[in-house]
Amino acid sequence: MEMFQKAKVVRLKSHLEKYLVADNDQEHTRQSRRGGASRNARWHVELVEGNSHVVRLKSCHGRYLTASDEAFLLGMTGNKVLLTAPANMKDLRIEWQPIKDGFQIKLRAYGGTYLRGNGGTPPWRNSITHDNPTTASTHNWILWDVEAVEVPEDEQLSDYLTLVSSFSSLSDELSSLDMGSPVSMRSSFSPRIFKTTPSFNLPAMEMFHRAKTVRLRSHHDKYLTAEEDEESVTQDRNGNAKSARWTVEFPENTDNAVRLKSCYGKYLTASNQPFLLGMTGRKVLQTLPRRLDSSVEWEPVRDGNQVKLRTRYGQFLRANGGLPPWRNSVTHDIPHRTTTQEWILWDVHVVDILVQSPVPKPPPPIVTHSDSFASESNSPSTASSKSQSFSGQESGDSLDNVARMVGDGRLIFYRVADDYGGLDGAEERCMPFKGNGVEELKKRLEEETGLEGVIVCTRSVLNGKLYPLRLDLPPNNADMAVVVVPSSSRVAGDFATARTPL
Repeated sequence: MEMFQKAKVVRLKSHLEKYLVADNDQEHTRQSRRGGASRNARWHVELVEGNSHVVRLKSCHGRYLTASDEAFLLGMTGNKVLLTAPANMKDLRIEWQPIKDGFQIKLRAYGGTYLRGNGGTPPWRNSITHDNPTTASTHNWILWDVEAVEVPEDEQLSDYLTLVSSFSSLSDELSSLDMGSPVSMRSSFSPRIFKTTPSFNLPAMEMFHRAKTVRLRSHHDKYLTAEEDEESVTQDRNGNAKSARWTVEFPENTDNAVRLKSCYGKYLTASNQPFLLGMTGRKVLQTLPRRLDSSVEWEPVRDGNQVKLRTRYGQFLRANGGLPPWRNSVTHDIPHRTTTQEWILWDVHVVDILVQSPVPKPPPPIVTHSDSFASESNSPSTASSKSQSFSGQESGDSLDNVARMVGDGRLIFYRVADDYGGLDGAEERCMPFKGNGVEELKKRLEEETGLEGVIVCTRSVLNGKLYPLRLDLPPNNADMAVVVVPSSSRVAGDFATARTPL
């Protein structure tokens, strides 16, 4: 109970290493392994006046976690856990009593049942009920890890825009606004919605402003890939391929949209062609229109540590799963089912970094590789800018060539592990690095992350475990992926006795 009294916002992780999330239908709840980074996994803690032993948990939709009287399945004991907005705040069904069980807690409902994260086969898998476990194998299903969450003050606007983006009438209104103007935004919405003046350059857009080239990884751990036919767009697990890199451009007269150009010089386009007759999703293609219109513009919208890419008409870039022909396909659509809500979420990996944020400008003229190289080599100012912003990637050069442009170095891709060594929700970043020494790399990473006394590790491809780097880096300047482990984490002490140096 003490943790709930101190924390304003928490996340609840089940025994199955999945987070309790509120569905976008604003009614149901479920478990999600990757959804822990999204706002749907955040629960605002409300203390109940006159009863210091119970709390209320409010979702991002403003509805309360409720132990309903509705059976999950007929003939079974478990009842549904829903999101409700009760007219009477004295309704006991929205109150939960935290009970400590070792390092975890149980949440007991008003009738003596417990919040339970179910496993097994569908329809039980990922479902949430409240029940009393009757078998030893399901006893752990009512145990939850509680993680305190700090929410940035300026995220209230981002969450609100994400919430209303699925409604076409509001989407049209939002798309007509000047997203960079606080005055126009405040005049279009009631002042009661925003108590402070937030930053209107959304974090997602700022991330693209710092990027020259990016990779987009879908919910299925596959990368958005431009096919060799120079027309189709699919998903593929090979993120190192040149076809998985997209050059970022900024349309003129707008600061809340980007264009993404494939390695073939064509733009990611939300077409009007239906993917399958009778279905709502439409094809996403590579095109090179004579006039660059809104079909090649995508608006990044932040959702936790991930982004959604929205068209000017309110649809989202969607990575499809399932059986062929849906498997590995990419469409733009508005997901209506709970199971496809996460298909529009993307991890953004910055491959080529810009030191300074560019001013939005018209796209450069299309040139051949040889013409581009000749014009750049004859311009001293262009040669200087290469060493600062890696702009040589314009022609789709490999990452090794990018590293050479910063002086015979390499690119280090790194993520910061959590207290248990996990990387769920950790953003991947990269930096140029010269040298082969582990100690020198450690100091650079401490400067980049702001942490002290970090341990630089690699993850074994055989067993997935972390091993500290003890020997010098390979002398061939090959790019590397490392994991930064804070010295204060629980796994840091295990490395002191590690016998297998890498």
